[in-house]
Amino acid sequence: MKIQLETVPATRIAYVRQTGPYGPHNAQAMDQLKQWARKHQLLTGSAVLFGIPQDNPETTLPEQCRYDACISLPEDASTAAPAEGSVLYGQLSGGTYAIVTIEHTTEAMQQAWAELIPALHGSGRQMDSNKPVMERYTGDMIRNHLCQLCIPVVM
Repeated sequence: MKIQLETVPATRIAYVRQTGPYGPHNAQAMDQLKQWARKHQLLTGSAVLFGIPQDNPETTLPEQCRYDACISLPEDASTAAPAEGSVLYGQLSGGTYAIVTIEHTTEAMQQAWAELIPALHGSGRQMDSNKPVMERYTGDMIRNHLCQLCIPVVM
């Protein structure tokens, strides 16, 4: 597993929150967000999508777990694309992340999570518990069934 460090910039986002067990409903939230983004011409080749699990399923009851399906926004998006229904606006704070690119499959995700945290600790880095872990998708990655796991780290 090849881990890269990257400074992720603060980013304005639109998002749809799904509350409940992680799984197929996360994809439904992402589909809802994509429909809204297409309607407002925001789902372009330069758009970046994020999946952000807000809670640790090992310490949070499944029905209380929150997942945000997000899309990066250009600066003028709040006037060009009003938030509608369950689409909200927010901000990713950015920071330093350990990033690994993997196949977008359940098996690859589980294996990456099992290996990534121990690999970080082995390198002397610690996860920043004040920032969320993220899945990141760009146009090329989506077409090739890839995603990036982004783990916030303390430098």
